[in-house]
Amino acid sequence: MAASPLLPAGTTGGNPSLEGAATLPPLPGTDMTGICFRDQLWLNTYPLDRNLVFDYFALSPFYDWSCNNEQLRSRSIHPLDSSHLSKMTGNEYMLSEVMEPHLFVIRKVKRDSPEKTTAMLTYYILDGSIYQAPQLCNVFAARIGRSIYHMSKAFSIAASKLEKIGYADSETEGTSSETKVVKEAIDIKELKRVDLILASLQRKLPAAPPPPPFPEGYAPPASEAEKGPEDKQNPEAQISSVDPIIDQGPAKRMKFQ
Repeated sequence: MAASPLLPAGTTGGNPSLEGAATLPPLPGTDMTGICFRDQLWLNTYPLDRNLVFDYFALSPFYDWSCNNEQLRSRSIHPLDSSHLSKMTGNEYMLSEVMEPHLFVIRKVKRDSPEKTTAMLTYYILDGSIYQAPQLCNVFAARIGRSIYHMSKAFSIAASKLEKIGYADSETEGTSSETKVVKEAIDIKELKRVDLILASLQRKLPAAPPPPPFPEGYAPPASEAEKGPEDKQNPEAQISSVDPIIDQGPAKRMKFQ
């Protein structure tokens, strides 16, 4: 097993919440799906494999310093040694899936006994960038809310344009500038019947909430960027241009006095 790299000078292996820390990251376990972590200097120095990936993960703000893995690191034992972790209780990290060197999936679980564990959060390292995976309920809520919004908007547009069905405007090109409106024969009963069906369906739908904003740093495709003036005035539709990547090299890591 390869030796674990030492922490840079000026940092400690203890709890980062000691006095003297310049900036404290959010507490591990909270919703941190809007950020990611990447340390390019570490990636240029050490290989990203199953032996050293946990030491790289421990540099990120997603790492919980009170976990069982940290106790093994303080005892110079590999932090992912299952033979020692199974004898402990509390929060721990385990490496569930590996596709070296591109993808690593790390799960945070709560261990109650050698056989019983409860899943808490999932993190993945994709080409050196560490992300927190969103919970499944949040993904479903966002997709369903956005679908209801677009369905309600489609019914509203169809109901507003229904009275215009059956009419066509044709403009003559060339020397003639006259506009002729051709009125076609329409069935009034059928028109009212379709209008009644659309109105009844629209009443059954609950009030659609506005679509949830995209994650920070998400660049919408060109089709979504070309929107009308109404969508441009909606502040929720504006996409933040803030770079969510946290680059914490040795010069930006927390220092202790």
